[in-house]
Formats: sequence, structure tokens, C-alpha cells
Amino acid sequence: MTKAAARCTISAIFGAAAVVYACTDISGSSTAVLSIQFDTLPVPAVVVGDTLRDTTGAVVHPVVRAFNFKGGEISPAPIWFQSPDSGVTADSVTGIVTADSLLPSSARIIATVGTLQAIQRVDVTLRPDFIQAVTAIDTLEYSLLDSTKNVSAELQVKLGHGVAPNDSAVKSYIVSFEIVYPVDSQPGELINGLNRPSMIDTTDATGIAGRKIRLHPVLLSSPTAVDSIVVNATTRYRGAPVSGSPVRLVVLYKPLS
Repeated sequence: MTKAAARCTISAIFGAAAVVYACTDISGSSTAVLSIQFDTLPVPAVVVGDTLRDTTGAVVHPVVRAFNFKGGEISPAPIWFQSPDSGVTADSVTGIVTADSLLPSSARIIATVGTLQAIQRVDVTLRPDFIQAVTAIDTLEYSLLDSTKNVSAELQVKLGHGVAPNDSAVKSYIVSFEIVYPVDSQPGELINGLNRPSMIDTTDATGIAGRKIRLHPVLLSSPTAVDSIVVNATTRYRGAPVSGSPVRLVVLYKPLS
């Protein structure tokens, strides 16, 4: 294996979690492309009838970087975009993604530089019309000795398209969660299903997103404190809050009896 190929392999391994790499065995010229890097798209889905947008509503311009054998970035690089999947179109020059119909699986967005290709995937989803609570309140009986008791049930919201109850689920869409009470000191934190701190979730196939609260009793005003933690769940479309945002979710906490 050449040094260039070895570098390419190592880059692909360590960049796989965030980006997609493609490599070839080219050497000698600082303007020759050895590898390309296709950055992860900032959102997981494009809405039918719209353009891929980030959480602020701005149109997403896919980012692809080309590198020479020294690891230096080549700019500008002649990048060509396409999607081989029906229902989704990627502008060949800008890479801007649009969707006109739902797909049974995620669509491929392919970036090409010379003989190199890298792929990112994007789901197609329905326009989010409303957000509402599914599990709006939970009671947590905490323990000073057993930390496994100090995690709430998941506070859940649903993102829907159309008018309830005959609405359709909006999958693969980002929902933000924020603790809004107490303001000054926060004895709890938002966590995901792996018990890791997380304030962002993506709706599942049923349009559901959620987060749990992990309470830290040592931060309470007293070992017998009774109070609540209030969370707002918000989602936006084209930069504007979706109807129902923010949804108020509450965890009531009291000592284990």
C-alpha cells in the first residue's frame, strides 16, 4: 500500500462518524485530488415540496472538501452533485436538495470530483403543521442513595401534518427541548435514551420525539424538597415556530416515600 493510500484509509476510519470520505491513489501534484470529504448534512430530512433547510430555515448548501496528497484543501474543486433516487433532486452545481414525493427509504446525495464519489443520505418527510404533548407530565420520586431512581419517564411530543385526528406523522424532524423552570439553578438535566445529556431529538416514524430529566438531589435546596422542572419543546419550519410551540412538559419531583 502506498503512503497516500494508507493516509486515505486512516482518514476514512476516523472521519466516518461525522463525514463521508472517498479516496484514490494519486500523488505528485498539489492540484490533484487525492480524497474528498462530504460533511454530514445539518438536518436529517427535507420536506416534500420544499428545499432542504437547517433549523433556522436557511437553505442548506452541502459542503464537500477536496484534498491533495499533502492534506491541503483544494479550492475551488469541480464538484458535481446528483441523486439517483426518484422524488429527490440535487442541483448539479450547488448541491441544493429539493423533494417532490415521499420515499420508502432515505435518498442518496452523491458528490463527485473526478473519479471520486462520496455519499450522504437524507430522509423525505411531510411538512410539520403542529406539535402537541403525548406525555406532558411525570412524577419522579427521587432517592439520595440510589441514582437509578432519579430519572424520569420520557416527556414526549408528537409532530403532525394536516389536522388531528386525521393527521399524518412527521418523521425525521428535529425537536428542541429546553428547561425553563427553575431559571437560576437547575437541579436536573435533559438526557436521551442512552442517559447522555441531550437537548435535541429527531422524531421517529410515528412523529414522536422526547427527552428525560435526570435529577441531581444534591443540588436541591433540601433533601426533602418538593418542586417541579418545566421543559419547553419547540420545533420550527422555515424559521417560524410550528403551531403549538412551545409545548409545556413538567416533571414533578418529591422524595421517595
